[in-house]
Amino acid sequence: MTRFQTSVSVALVLLSLLARPVSAHHSVQGLFDLTKPIAVTGVITKVEWLNPHSYISLDVKSDKGTVQHWVFELAGPGKLQRVGLTAADRGLSVGEVVTVEAIAARDGSPSGYVRKLRLADGRVVDPANATGR
Repeated sequence: MTRFQTSVSVALVLLSLLARPVSAHHSVQGLFDLTKPIAVTGVITKVEWLNPHSYISLDVKSDKGTVQHWVFELAGPGKLQRVGLTAADRGLSVGEVVTVEAIAARDGSPSGYVRKLRLADGRVVDPANATGR
């Protein structure tokens, strides 16, 4: 092998080691039905501050007393911060009761994309319309 070929091979190996998996981003309309607004009230069981989208999980009690587990997608942490929500925010803590206005998942699963949140302290936030880049 020539010196040039060895250098190219080493460079390719190093580049492959530096490569990171990229998660695909999706459109809201691809997963959620904009014509199906929903509203549910439940107890927060989990909050995940992730990019490009954060998630909250709720346990929602039906009129019959059964509990259904819901998962809602939100904007990413940067946009949430612009509407006053942070990881340290007590309004999005496990155990808090919140009301979520969302658009329903296309597949009929107990999930949706959050449009507005009514927090336990009475604040209403609109993470879907956070401005910024």
